This record gives sequence, structure tokens and C-alpha cells, in this order.
Amino acid sequence: MTEFTSSMDDLRGEMEELRALVNTLLTIIMEEADGVHSGAAQPQTPLPKSGYSM
Repeated sequence: MTEFTSSMDDLRGEMEELRALVNTLLTIIMEEADGVHSGAAQPQTPLPKSGYSM
């Protein structure tokens, strides 16, 4: 029984670490290029609409 409890505690800790990582990655993905969350970010330079990715 102790081995099972220990393994569940390990899995719970890993799950919390993964949840924090996913939240961090989603925050980074959702940020705009200028760091403003208004939805009104202007492009820094006029670039063609294709051939570039962030």
C-alpha cells in the first residue's frame, strides 16, 4: 500500500509541474509581439504576408 501511495504522490507532483509548464507556454503563445494585450499591435515593419513566421 505504501508503494502505491508513493507512486501516486510522484504522479501528482509531475502533473502539477506539467500544468505549470502548459500555462507558461500558453501565456507565451498568447502574448503579442509588442507585449501589449490590447489586440491593437502594429507591425514593426511592412513585411510580405507570406514566407515569414514567428
